[in-house]
Amino acid sequence: MSSFTGFPARGIQFLRDLSENNNKAWFEANKPVYIETVQTPAVALVVALGSALQAHFPEIQYDTRTNGSGSLMRVHRDTRFSADKSPYKTNIAMVFSSGGKKMEAAGFGLQITLDAGVEMYAGTFGFNKDVLDAYRRAVLDDAQGAALEQAVQTITALKGYSIGGETYKRVPAGLDAKHPRAHWLKFTALHAFPPPLSLEVAQTPQLVDAIMTHFIAMAPLYQWVNTLMHG
Repeated sequence: MSSFTGFPARGIQFLRDLSENNNKAWFEANKPVYIETVQTPAVALVVALGSALQAHFPEIQYDTRTNGSGSLMRVHRDTRFSADKSPYKTNIAMVFSSGGKKMEAAGFGLQITLDAGVEMYAGTFGFNKDVLDAYRRAVLDDAQGAALEQAVQTITALKGYSIGGETYKRVPAGLDAKHPRAHWLKFTALHAFPPPLSLEVAQTPQLVDAIMTHFIAMAPLYQWVNTLMHG
């Protein structure tokens, strides 16, 4: 039985207040509220989704640490290379993967934002060099390339679903721009997106099942990417 009962309205309000008071003094003064109304339910969601995912994909890992090393993304922003020096994130984000660096791993993820609601993905947000080389070979391979197109077709046939990861406007030099699957050579990442869920749904226990429905629908792309990375 999941202990996730939904994000409390106070937690959503905390994120709104944080967006208007994004500074260390305010955050530290209100940290107990953050822990109670945002972090604690987020960890409960990590457990609920992580265990649900493992029932379908045993290789998926989840971790309840809250320091940035676990499934839950840390609340502190990396401002080193950003013009926006706001120190805290005003969203809730988490990643469930089959191993490796979070944003390069094959897996599932979500973020809850004040503007868009609950956004989800399956796949990977970035191929490292070795995996990118393997990906391009797979695109050109008759069997693997056809399997990729079948996975994409299965997902994009669903209303509101889309595929992301296309980086280049043209096929990079040295690759076959006339190949029937040349379009996929313009990608340096590969992930699927479903329609977002509302903040209202996020405040209910039904959020877990709603997210899992989308994760399962996007599983063909996750499985293709996972096989590419891990065999």
